Amino acid sequence: MAAAGTAGHGPLTGVRVVELAGIGPGPFAAMLLADLGADVVRVDRPNGAGLAIDPAYDVTNRNKRSVIVDLKAPDGADRVLGLVERADVVIEGFRPGVAERLGVGPGTCHARNPKLVYGRMTGWGQDGPLAPRAGHD
Repeated sequence: MAAAGTAGHGPLTGVRVVELAGIGPGPFAAMLLADLGADVVRVDRPNGAGLAIDPAYDVTNRNKRSVIVDLKAPDGADRVLGLVERADVVIEGFRPGVAERLGVGPGTCHARNPKLVYGRMTGWGQDGPLAPRAGHD
């Protein structure tokens, strides 16, 4: 396992990642990228983490920087899209349609940065009978 403090050192040095804060696989994937040297900026919501874990004790925050953005505020999406313009990767794990509704879905992000890799995780896919349900694996 990579030790904390590896940000900027490793095979992914120079790769910029924007993580839209969530729980489960998204933060874990971004942590692994950060452990490998990627510059990960986690976009946190105002008023707390998804699992109510003190960020100082959340291991998935290691090697990451954090900004607080209210995506429901009028300027929230534009602030995140400013980060996306300079990023190589976006990671999000919202339920289907949420990122689009907030103005940070793959179409909007790719319009700002066509070279972007947009990774999204859901427990039940983007469509189908269970798609709107919460879950991840």
